[in-house]
Order: sequence, then structure tokens, then C-alpha cells
Amino acid sequence: MNLILRILLSALAVVILCYLLPGAHVDTFMTAIIVAIVLGLLNFIVKPILVILTLPVTILTLGLFLLIINAIIILLADKLIDGFGVDSIWWALLFSLLLSFLQSILYSFLNGDNKN
Repeated sequence: MNLILRILLSALAVVILCYLLPGAHVDTFMTAIIVAIVLGLLNFIVKPILVILTLPVTILTLGLFLLIINAIIILLADKLIDGFGVDSIWWALLFSLLLSFLQSILYSFLNGDNKN
């Protein structure tokens, strides 16, 4: 149940960000749910591989290269999903930063309900 709520909250965050950012767009809420699932899978499977392959650059930049890896994950989701788009790597970078921030806020509401 918690996984489904997290996916729905991530989809809500995607819809909100696509509404606010002119460089990102999503067609429907169902597409946003698919984006949330695909981003979760890409973060689980592809991101660790990219982190290991780019470890020297990540160490050299004191971890800031991880922001670029997050933007690349967003662009991969853009290529995999019809109905979701990000115009450039700069929009993907801003989208990934704001998505992480918005997800942490939304997930805190979910964790607040479990404490009661």
C-alpha cells in the first residue's frame, strides 16, 4: 500500500512540476504515473551503474556530478515514455532538483500519517 501511495505522490509531483516548468510537459495523469514508475526503475537499475562508471568525476567534483546523472535519468525517461517530455538537459536538471524537493515534502506527509 505504501508503494502505491509513493507512486501516486511521485506522479502528482510530476504533474505539478510539468504545470510550473515551461520546459517540461506531461499529457495525462496516467502518463505521470508511468513516469513515476519508470523513474523509480531507472533510479534502481541504471543510476547505480552510472554512479560507479563516473565515480572519478563525481569525486573530483565533490559529488556535484550526481546532479548531472539525475538529469540524464530524467532525459532517459523522456526518451522511453511518449507523452512526457523535457526540452533540454538544463530543464531536466531543474526538473530533477525540484522533483526531489517536492517528493521529500510529499513523502513527509505520508510518513506523518504512519506515526499516528
